[in-house]
Amino acid sequence: MKFLRPILVFACCLVAAAGASAQLSLTPPATPAPASKPAAKKETPKETSKEAPKKEAPKPKAPAVAKKPAEKPAATPKPAATPTPAASPTPTFDDPNVDLVYGAYQRGLYKTALELALTRAQYAGDAKAMTMIGELYSGALGVKRDYARAIEWYQRAADAGDREGMFALAMMKLSGRGGPVNREQAVKLLASSAKLGNPKAAYNLALLYLDGQTLPQDLRRSAELLRVAADAGNAEAQYALATFYKEGTGVPKDIDKAVRLLQAASLADNVDAEVEYAIALYNGTGTPKNEAAGVALLRKAARQNSPIAQNRLARVLTSGQGAPMDKVEALKWHIIAKTAGKGDPALDEALAELSPDDRARAQEMARKWIGNDKK
Repeated sequence: MKFLRPILVFACCLVAAAGASAQLSLTPPATPAPASKPAAKKETPKETSKEAPKKEAPKPKAPAVAKKPAEKPAATPKPAATPTPAASPTPTFDDPNVDLVYGAYQRGLYKTALELALTRAQYAGDAKAMTMIGELYSGALGVKRDYARAIEWYQRAADAGDREGMFALAMMKLSGRGGPVNREQAVKLLASSAKLGNPKAAYNLALLYLDGQTLPQDLRRSAELLRVAADAGNAEAQYALATFYKEGTGVPKDIDKAVRLLQAASLADNVDAEVEYAIALYNGTGTPKNEAAGVALLRKAARQNSPIAQNRLARVLTSGQGAPMDKVEALKWHIIAKTAGKGDPALDEALAELSPDDRARAQEMARKWIGNDKK
């Protein structure tokens, strides 16, 4: 399952810090890079908030080989029964590795997932099945959206100790879906979920300490929670903590640690981290200089529609530093970045000398890219 993305307050808090070093040393001189929003993305595009952990399917045991009784050689041994699929959709509860509910959810069989989850919740007290039911009602998956019922099942899952149910319920209360906003209860649920090792809960709680509205601002506590989530592999937390180390927010300033965290988040496909790490590689900041690797990562981020990456790539292609000069492609990316609100007067000037034919080619390439992106 996918999760709710982090609350939007984080974009405002880190916007100034993120852009301090996001500038390439290129010709023509680069204008100061705007703030790269840290992970202000919500943990899921849906209105849902947790993820039932995957469980391995059970390995069928080989049927036992029947042995002939020693004292009755004439007797015919009774063969062991071969395991066969059950005709009923009701799951068995004696094997904890069986997760038919999540399997049905993954295949988009939401009604089946609901039936199986209800059975597991009612007859086995399965807390994760309760969270799944909340997910289905919250996301209108196989059923009509019903936030009140989703909250009811999330609450039951939270009471049963499921950290994902706690997190989902906290995000519902923060957003006011299914009832009034209740930040106090949301904070308690996030803290409980984080204590049980949920990195998403730790990350969102860190944002609340950073924001200073729901909770008193505490940059050190925010950094501690970000570290917990980052160590658990949460890419958004890794990117945010990298910004903390880069600026010395709540932690001692440490560019090397910042770059290592950017690298980790980049490997997890965090686009903002890809851009920052690409620039660090290109300029040799906190890591050995590698212009080719930096440009390759800029290309990747540009294709993922990062306007900053598109702008930086256009500069590289205009100057020919770190990649072969290609002003037609540079103009293409410049046009695309401008369309997304990332204008650059220096590039306007540098690319003004292109011939009408080259400009027409670049404009057509940009038009196709923008058209495909909107489809």
